[in-house]
Amino acid sequence: MSPKDTFSRVGFSGNHNRTIVLVEAGAYVVGAVNYKVWDNALQLGKINTDKISVIWKTPPYPDYQWSVRGDVDNIWGKGFTDKMQQALLNMNSAELLAAFPRSGFIPASNDDYKPIHDVAKEIGLID
Repeated sequence: MSPKDTFSRVGFSGNHNRTIVLVEAGAYVVGAVNYKVWDNALQLGKINTDKISVIWKTPPYPDYQWSVRGDVDNIWGKGFTDKMQQALLNMNSAELLAAFPRSGFIPASNDDYKPIHDVAKEIGLID
């Protein structure tokens, strides 16, 4: 079900850490947060597990993709898109990857996002 069909009030906190704080304080009943943000806050002792806990985890899905405009090869030269993709996929510098923060990148296609698209249609977020 859509959040608006489930809860009397739906809000947007602005970021994952703030969502944790608002749920823990009782301002929100539940919140959706990135598991890496949750794990990091938990390790830093910023979560009172007597007041807040994980109640459900989504199945894995592609997240934080990099997209480029369809005309970059026309602007920057033939093969630029492929070079950029290979630079990201082959990135192995811990210092660079920490800036994202990721341990690496993997290729993705539009088909990988079909489950997200299907749920968005099902709950009426898109036509």
